[in-house]
Amino acid sequence: MTNPFRTFELEVKDAVQSLEMFVDSELDLSRITVEPPRDPSHGDMATNAAMVLAKPARKNPREIAEALAEKLRASEHISDVSIAGPGFINVRTTEKVWTDELRTILSTGPSYGGGTAETRKINVEYVSANPTGPMHVGHCRGAVVGDALANLLAFAGHDVTREYYINDAGGQIEVLARSVYLRYREALGEEIGAIPDGLYPGDYLVPVGKKLAADHGDKLLSMDESQWMPAVKDTAIDAMMDLIRDDLARLGVKHEVFFSERTLHAVDGNTSAIDETIHTLDEKGLIYTGTLPPPKGEVPEDWEDREQLLFRSTDAGDDSDRALKKSNGDYTYFAADVAYFRDKFERSFKEMIFILGADHGGYVKRMEALGRAISDGTAQVSIRLCQLVKLYRDGEPVKMGKRTGNFVTLREVVDEVGRDAVRFMMLYRKNDAPLDFDFAKVTEQSKDNAVFYVQYAHARTASVFRQAGEEVSGLDTSDNALAAANLDLLTDPGELALVKKLAEYERIIRAASRSHEPHRIAFYLYDLAANFHSHWNRGRDEKALRFIHQDQPELTLARLALVKAVATVLASGLAIVGADAPEEMR
Repeated sequence: MTNPFRTFELEVKDAVQSLEMFVDSELDLSRITVEPPRDPSHGDMATNAAMVLAKPARKNPREIAEALAEKLRASEHISDVSIAGPGFINVRTTEKVWTDELRTILSTGPSYGGGTAETRKINVEYVSANPTGPMHVGHCRGAVVGDALANLLAFAGHDVTREYYINDAGGQIEVLARSVYLRYREALGEEIGAIPDGLYPGDYLVPVGKKLAADHGDKLLSMDESQWMPAVKDTAIDAMMDLIRDDLARLGVKHEVFFSERTLHAVDGNTSAIDETIHTLDEKGLIYTGTLPPPKGEVPEDWEDREQLLFRSTDAGDDSDRALKKSNGDYTYFAADVAYFRDKFERSFKEMIFILGADHGGYVKRMEALGRAISDGTAQVSIRLCQLVKLYRDGEPVKMGKRTGNFVTLREVVDEVGRDAVRFMMLYRKNDAPLDFDFAKVTEQSKDNAVFYVQYAHARTASVFRQAGEEVSGLDTSDNALAAANLDLLTDPGELALVKKLAEYERIIRAASRSHEPHRIAFYLYDLAANFHSHWNRGRDEKALRFIHQDQPELTLARLALVKAVATVLASGLAIVGADAPEEMR
């Protein structure tokens, strides 16, 4: 399936290659784009072809534009071609281009706009919060961005695996176990007083302590820490992951794979997965023993000027080589990252996407370098950073959560405003831009509330069909009947503008999936909803523009076909976002 924008892009590229001035030239056509002009009065489509070809071809962009325009005027799909500024080409197409695309939407249904990508096996890792407590609002944005991106990539046609990396090894898990052990003692009747500094104080650990008491009685009290630590760790991690899975489920976030970091450290025979990875890298000449210069800026207290086992990540584009072992002989966190990446690569993932918090900016170059080194340059690694979310209520900062004492939980936010509002608004800014989330604004019923505005548009499409059933007796509004409607009757500029906006969907899906930017879908949905609401309002003022005319069943059917297409695309986009497409709103 090729939509009008893609069709015209191919026509432009064919026209370029047929120009006499480019005979025997090897041109890079990848930067040629076709998109709607910013000002609709300029035409239906615009291309930058003359502008991007001018410099490499050493020609005047206006000269290229004039030659291209002459070629394009010969197309049966084009009614007018004009040149703007130094060489932008604006095109008006025939109305048939758009009515044909509307028929394509109706015949394709919910899959319209998807399945256009060449399938790749992609691993998307997101959330991956330490299993030390419930999800907080800081995790929320990455969870939504990752899940919506996975939805987007799958809809575009890729084979997507959604993965959560459980950080269940290291010092924070021992702190968690000690915190739970304290609650275990409390469950047995001991007065524990104030939670000591350095331990997790949240009440969410009380049930975990009670479970330990139920499972073990007072047996753990007589054990040394080294004896009770493994059992308490296992119980605590399992409880925290159950809590996290439940939090994510409330948000509609799902993962197919939960990968435990502890499995990388586990010794099978005489070696662990990290040992095997280090050996493999050593054989490839990617490891050496040496010293690292002190970090730029303020030197941390734990920095050591000593020989270490190092990974040659600078050879693959990193700023610094990376240590693989600590001074006590334990592997570093990065060593586990290396083994984890190798595991993914051996699972045949050639494209890996990591959704991380903004505080992980220092990981970008090292992870990209790691990907190049492990895969010999055959794997693509992409890092997407999510900036902070600030919570407000009527413009005032929200106080911390009651249950945790120091953060607002994801569950509190979802319970108050609903899953759909949270998901949509978390995508209504680009992931690397800060986001202000106001509880009052995301629940108000107005145009300023994007999720309400989009869902209300879908509900309106359903109300049109309910009204048609009541007012036009015996009208067949089945999918087959709508697909066979006389769409040539759609001649009003508002109707054609709606069809043109619908036709952008495939282009938006293609661009958003390539750039890993699911926020583009939320933006597009808002624009489509605005077009639909605007046309609806015109019908209130001008009776001739209304969707339903009892005495004109053929025109009614054509306009219902347009409404059906709007509903189809809205529902498709909302599904990618992870929000419902309601039939009715009160």
